[in-house]
Amino acid sequence: MKRVSSSLVPPIALDRSKRYPLYRQLYDWFQRAIASGQLRPGQRVPSTRSLAAELNVSRIPVLNAFEQLHAEGYLQTFVGAGTWVASSIPQETIGPSTGKISGPAQKKGTRRISQGGLAATLRAPQPWLNLSGAFRMHLPALDHFPTDVWSRLVARNARKSTMDTMAYGDSMGYAPFREVIAEYLGAVRAVRCDPAQVMVVAGSQQGLQISARVLLNPGEAVWMEEPGYPGAHQAFRTAKARLIPVPVDNEGLNVENGIHRCRNARAAYITPSHQYPLGTTMSATRRLQLLNWASRTGSWIIEDDYDSEYRFGSRPIASLQGLDSDARVIYIGTFSKVLFPALRLGYMVVPTDLIPAFSTARDAADIFSSTLYQAVLTDFIKEGHFARHIRRMRILYADRRNALAEAIHEEIGGMLEIVSAEAGMHLVGLLPRGMKDTEISQNAARIGISAMPLSICYLNRPLRGGLVLGYGGTDGAQIHDGAHKLKMCL
Repeated sequence: MKRVSSSLVPPIALDRSKRYPLYRQLYDWFQRAIASGQLRPGQRVPSTRSLAAELNVSRIPVLNAFEQLHAEGYLQTFVGAGTWVASSIPQETIGPSTGKISGPAQKKGTRRISQGGLAATLRAPQPWLNLSGAFRMHLPALDHFPTDVWSRLVARNARKSTMDTMAYGDSMGYAPFREVIAEYLGAVRAVRCDPAQVMVVAGSQQGLQISARVLLNPGEAVWMEEPGYPGAHQAFRTAKARLIPVPVDNEGLNVENGIHRCRNARAAYITPSHQYPLGTTMSATRRLQLLNWASRTGSWIIEDDYDSEYRFGSRPIASLQGLDSDARVIYIGTFSKVLFPALRLGYMVVPTDLIPAFSTARDAADIFSSTLYQAVLTDFIKEGHFARHIRRMRILYADRRNALAEAIHEEIGGMLEIVSAEAGMHLVGLLPRGMKDTEISQNAARIGISAMPLSICYLNRPLRGGLVLGYGGTDGAQIHDGAHKLKMCL
């Protein structure tokens, strides 16, 4: 490439008042100038001595900046000839960006992505999920989490880290943690399993993704509760499954309706202990019907037991998996909702013959979860902190549930009909027919209220819209203020 002899460069502005190092300011300037085309490949640049004199700075930051630019291939030096912008930088990669998109994607106004399962999961912006104020869904009472205890356990486990715990872990999870989970599930949820069947995942969403990948071929049908969990819709759509909406009533999933719609569905996704989002509990009759259907057809049942710890009127409902005598149920649970979302630890109980397939899928996803946090949570459970936290939160959430129900009654009256509020960390309020819940949710988001529209939980258009309001992370003052603001939106 022809060299341009001129060593003139555009003016360089350095800000000595910034805490940003001078060498880094110089490095950034040259990088931007080369990328934008201000400095062209083969163009000579001033020597470090002359540039330092021109900028009235020490030569040291100039040397440091040039050294980094040399290392990254932006500059090259020729003995006796000085320093030049590297000629190896392709001409077509530099110059101001026009922002134009070429080729077929230009017609659609977007860059092309895979048209596989992921494309089907793309959805419109959801402003109600970008808020941390009143009624944010899936957010527990973080201000009541025993941070001091947790920090102490983290520090203790970090100090005693060994080469084994710092190296690659088992894709099924940290063995002591799996043992604690199996013991906990057997005692509290009546789940029948041994530690070998427990797989640790990064929250229930990953459990759904892995289940969809292992159990379903593209085009195979899966029953979905209608309404149901949007995250499950995403997981199964990503696997290119065919989603069959099956209505939910006060007894849970209508199994007879599911058989009528698609008898030979490959799987059924359910939330039997606390239906998402309506909050109903699946009756014993429906549970047995579902298990019989799965056994007859060789289908799978994916049981999402996402917040079963929080029932207010009675003891937690036993799991469906505990009734399964034919190993047709994959059981999924999470600690992210009952402790804190950033923990990203959940679990699955997998039938014994499926362990190799699930383990392989987990390894392909992200190999394994953080061993440190698995060890910390093992101690947190074994030392009784988890059970105490659940008991305290059950009382707190019952109070917040009552406060929200009262605030809705006082502020909104007949405009919002509460459906169910006997468990969990949210309640559903139905709107009058004809009122668009997405518009209300968007208006609420503009004034800082996170009110999720019920309609996004449906695969088909619902007859009646509603709002899904989380109260786990919303205190009493926020509840009353939020209900008042919600009234203005309605």
